[in-house]
Amino acid sequence: MAAPAFVERLNEQIGHEFSAHQQYIAIATYYDALTMPQMASLFYRQAQEERDHAMMMVQYLLDADHVPVIPAIPAPRVDFADVIEPVAAALDQERQVAEQINELTRIARDNNDYASDQFMQWFIKEQVEELSTMSDLLAVVTRSKDDYERIEDWVAREEGAAGTDPTAPRIAGA
Repeated sequence: MAAPAFVERLNEQIGHEFSAHQQYIAIATYYDALTMPQMASLFYRQAQEERDHAMMMVQYLLDADHVPVIPAIPAPRVDFADVIEPVAAALDQERQVAEQINELTRIARDNNDYASDQFMQWFIKEQVEELSTMSDLLAVVTRSKDDYERIEDWVAREEGAAGTDPTAPRIAGA
């Protein structure tokens, strides 16, 4: 069984992950409406990843003999001033998630909950990748804010289809 403090915070994190999922859908549709299919596709994939992260957490709680509590989430932001703002918001969101993941890891360690600590290690690695991706994308979008085709070309070139990570935790329902 996982430490009660960890379970409580992981249930909160499930909400954060579903909230990120919704925010990325909103960002994807913003770019879709601008006829930027590469950017839209990138954020639709990001949305799916965030949903998968939430479902990995759900599965972990089930495996640890806890009933997951799926919290309500606020509506995502849907209005953006320009093509830069959604990526800046995504980077800020990833920074918050990194802090949340680190805090979950700290709670697991403080409670000698070694299984939960080990579970969180994959998410730490994932956040390094997410922060790098969004930081690079923000630099490109900022540099090319008036040239949508240049942004689209960069995304098409840099964002190949990612393979499945065999070290990833199981996704509930998958």
